[in-house]
Amino acid sequence: MNQITIAENEELVMKLLHYFISLKGYNPIIIHGVQNEIWLENLQEDYKIVRIVSNYIHNNEQFKSDLFKTKVLMKNIKKRTLSFKMTTLSIFVNLGDNVHLEDFDEDNIAIANVKTEDDLNKYQFITTSFPDINNNMNFKEKGLELFLKLTKDINDKNEGDARMSEDVFSMKKPIITYILIAINVIMFIISMFYNLLPELAVNRYLVTHGEFYRLITGTFLHANIVHLIFNMYALYIIGMQLESFLGKGKYLAVYLLSALAGSVLSIFMSSGFSVGASGAIFGLMGSLIYFGYHYRVYLDSVIKSQIIPLVIINLLIGFFISGIDIWAHIGGLIGGILATMAVGVKYKSTSFEKINGWILYLIYTVFILYMVFNGLG
Repeated sequence: MNQITIAENEELVMKLLHYFISLKGYNPIIIHGVQNEIWLENLQEDYKIVRIVSNYIHNNEQFKSDLFKTKVLMKNIKKRTLSFKMTTLSIFVNLGDNVHLEDFDEDNIAIANVKTEDDLNKYQFITTSFPDINNNMNFKEKGLELFLKLTKDINDKNEGDARMSEDVFSMKKPIITYILIAINVIMFIISMFYNLLPELAVNRYLVTHGEFYRLITGTFLHANIVHLIFNMYALYIIGMQLESFLGKGKYLAVYLLSALAGSVLSIFMSSGFSVGASGAIFGLMGSLIYFGYHYRVYLDSVIKSQIIPLVIINLLIGFFISGIDIWAHIGGLIGGILATMAVGVKYKSTSFEKINGWILYLIYTVFILYMVFNGLG
């Protein structure tokens, strides 16, 4: 097996792929019309894109053309992934001597000419962002044995990613959504025989006099059958998806925290009575946007073409049609985003991110309640 010879630059490419895919969590992305280069993507790293280019580039003119092409593709990836900033590391393993990298200085593209593993040490931006890269480029295996090992590790990593994606996106029975719909329907039926609105609806004066439970109970009441049907249909459509994505416990937490956030902003902006699940439902839409941002490689088109327009349209409706508690909608939307940040997105959120989510959610609710109780609303 070791008698089979693999070209030095091909072996270097395989080692780089092994490092970035198996150890740093980058995923290959398909770029149509591109040859002799591999694009890798990890939106959580300093360099969102890593390019490994084996194509021979002879002079500065060819390199300039390559740079222009890279910028165009980066712009497209930036739009596709809803990224505010796109940084790329381009590693060239077959660059001609007539190419002078000092002639090129790009803000969002770092360029490295790497002929051997030792060349990685020449670039501080590589060793700073990937301090362990050199330690993970040495293997006792040689030749075909090395090739088979690297290929196996990369395939194992890709299979693991596929299992995680299947775990997140496979549909599960939306039990919590069914329960929430049932509670809303039961409360509406009860209110048909016994008016619950004066007892349980959200109201600033009554909340400030100790009836805090109204901040939640009012979100399970509805003014009429049309109000109920509209909200329950929205809850079913959005809830069944989000419950499957987040898991039952996190989904329920996001729903209740969104409802609370909507009620808090409602009593700050209005002194009247408020009822309805729409604040919580807007929170679910905010949650879906936050979840979709983390999984934007899979959901970017859905988020941009369906979820965000749906949120904007419904907010605009609330501004122009009387009788709609627009502030509960806005508060719920904010609460849903912060609550999802706090409970975390599976396989994506860090502990630091979740702690920040809880801090921001508490700042939001406590500050507004402070304003309400001190008569500043």
